[in-house]
Amino acid sequence: MSVDISDRKQAELTKPLFMQAPGKTEGREMSRKTHEDIRHEAGSRRIVQHGRSSTTSSIAHAIVIKSDELFFLCEANGDVPFDGSNGLGFYYHDCRYLNGYELRLDGMTADRLASTAVEGSSATFVLANRDVKTAGNDLLEKESIGIKWERTLDANTCALHDSIAFSNFGVKPVDLPLTIRLRCKFEPIFAVRGAPPKKRGKLEPTRWENSALHFEYEGADKVRRSLSALFHPAPHQTTDTTAEFNLSIAPHATATIRCSLHISESPNDSQRRAPRMPASQDEHDDDFKRVRQAHNQASGEWLKNATRLDSDDPRLNRVVDQSLRDLHLLSTPMHGHRYFSAGVPWYVTLFGRDAIISALETLAFLPGRAEDTLRLLASFQGTREDHWRDEEPGKIMHELRVGEMAHLDEIPQTPYYGTVDATPLFLILLARHAEWTGRLDLFTELKPHVQVALSWIDHAIAQSGSGYLTYATLSGSGLTNQGWKDSGDSIMNCDGSLATPPIALVEVQGYVYMAKKAMAALYRRTGDSATADRLGKEAEELCARFQRDFWMDDLETYALALQKGNQPAAVVSSNPGHALWTGIATPERALKTAERLMREDMFSGWGIRTLSSRERRFNPLGYHDGTVWPHDNAIAVAGFRRYGCLSHLSRVIDGIVDAAVHFPHGRLPEVFAGFSRQEFSVPVRYPVACHPQAWAAGSVPFMIESALGLRPDAFNHSLHISRPELPESVHELTLKRLRVGDAVAEVRFKRNKRGNVAVEHECAGHLDVILE
Repeated sequence: MSVDISDRKQAELTKPLFMQAPGKTEGREMSRKTHEDIRHEAGSRRIVQHGRSSTTSSIAHAIVIKSDELFFLCEANGDVPFDGSNGLGFYYHDCRYLNGYELRLDGMTADRLASTAVEGSSATFVLANRDVKTAGNDLLEKESIGIKWERTLDANTCALHDSIAFSNFGVKPVDLPLTIRLRCKFEPIFAVRGAPPKKRGKLEPTRWENSALHFEYEGADKVRRSLSALFHPAPHQTTDTTAEFNLSIAPHATATIRCSLHISESPNDSQRRAPRMPASQDEHDDDFKRVRQAHNQASGEWLKNATRLDSDDPRLNRVVDQSLRDLHLLSTPMHGHRYFSAGVPWYVTLFGRDAIISALETLAFLPGRAEDTLRLLASFQGTREDHWRDEEPGKIMHELRVGEMAHLDEIPQTPYYGTVDATPLFLILLARHAEWTGRLDLFTELKPHVQVALSWIDHAIAQSGSGYLTYATLSGSGLTNQGWKDSGDSIMNCDGSLATPPIALVEVQGYVYMAKKAMAALYRRTGDSATADRLGKEAEELCARFQRDFWMDDLETYALALQKGNQPAAVVSSNPGHALWTGIATPERALKTAERLMREDMFSGWGIRTLSSRERRFNPLGYHDGTVWPHDNAIAVAGFRRYGCLSHLSRVIDGIVDAAVHFPHGRLPEVFAGFSRQEFSVPVRYPVACHPQAWAAGSVPFMIESALGLRPDAFNHSLHISRPELPESVHELTLKRLRVGDAVAEVRFKRNKRGNVAVEHECAGHLDVILE
């Protein structure tokens, strides 16, 4: 199992967890600042600028369910506690509707025996009573009552349904007193994360009508939000926001309480949807089963349409299966399209970079999501100069929010365009989609968007005067850092000071290089050789500049970034791994960079850290300053494949898969702590990491694509397989329903006694499998 840092006493952890190598490292002294100082500074900045972290307490062990735009987080016993600052609750449209839900037996919690949310949209909790007094004041011994609490979401009716069954295992009848207590505050998600709104609307008094409890909020944005809790059977008594029941349960019999939470959101009362309570217990049970069956059927269809991986390593099979299930869970509708929302709970919305990278990672397994993602992001492409939102013509958006603070223009995410990398990544995804599908129709359809995206890149580079694509926010509430490491303290110098904008990130220059090379190939296919030649020339000129300015001989890798005056942010970080993926590195420097990323200060044993443990800003619990991100590792693995660093590739895959199996269901979280495997034999949780999270879910599928050396060329009806490598724990692996163009292939990989991997294949349709 994984370790949550909040579960241990800080005094026990301080010395081993925060220890660094003593003395000087690569010519730099260790900082006098404590990690606690750094975390405090970083946290303050993130709250001010709505950065990608949270001030809430740990959600590491939360049970999470999601259905389209609805999601619910609770404790492992089914509760949403009233006490403490946590991110648990019932969410919809960037609003936490419900932030308290407690089941009590004679005023006491039940003991959790088991809990699971493996289905994704539903959860099951198995509980038992503690010693409690019955309604007749008799003592009911613990574990006399078994409790099965089933919970499911229904996006079609915007509701959560609970069925709580109490079974009497004793030999005498029991009169069991129990209460269900609720609380709703209708909080904007930014407020939950520590950034309170400037304006608040009116929270109406709660009211009971028959067996239904109603919470209502007249938003400052003139949107009326409500949550209605409907109970069956009706409570015996109601007080404030508490439903009280006295269940009479015969020996070996079961009594069931049903509770449905219905959300309504409308600009006026006339559009409110009145929740309907089923007329009978059987009708409620039928509705409950119908919703769960619909979820299971949809999940089954999703898996049936995805490429299937079978191997002789059950752990790998489990992790990939869970990854695909998580991606189904995170598939979210918007404007007739579906995209991968970034992660639960903080980022259940459209993020340009996250949606693109998740679609890129899964092209070999789920090629259809890329097309929807590209069309959706094209519809939001920047059209004007708007400093508040960091918008510019041609720029691909960063983040879209739809809640009260967005409606009141208190935040710029309406949408916000403060991302330097989403635009070149958009172009890369379009090109990679074409390579897998062999189609030019999407490129032709989106060519106007491609042209303005390329124009934005060229204009931004020209405006920077540095020859590179840089960023510096113009928004008063924008992100200080606008690459994938977008927390306020993530781009730094070797002395611990923060880099000075404008900032040119190492990976972003690689993305621009890759995008221009890829677009040149597509333009050439459509007969536009002049544009293709120009883009190809610009890419090579960028590559030459990049080698001159980014390479650090003393670090044996590329600088994290260039800052104001083209001065390097000369620290050892994971970002150059992305540059390897793009191909902008020279072969000699790529090999040195790969070796540098795999040294002990970077590779924790579980994965590559975001920052070397020898750097002054290193913090194994810093959001981007020493943690391990699965997607970051997956992109580095793709870079290792490009330059033939196969032994490094295998070590990273083995580490990430080993880490994954320690998390519930084999689900990789957004990020985990950067403590070494030697310090802990299990991965340490990052307390407020999203789970599930899209580009984490796509990481292992992308790693497998890289390990197997798959290179599609659907335009020529071919699939190239170059020097396939299997993870150390795998000897046989098969990909079924792998789609390249209109063909479908089954490809089998088997390691022989000499360590070589043999390949066999069968194809339906015109496809040449070429072994290299």
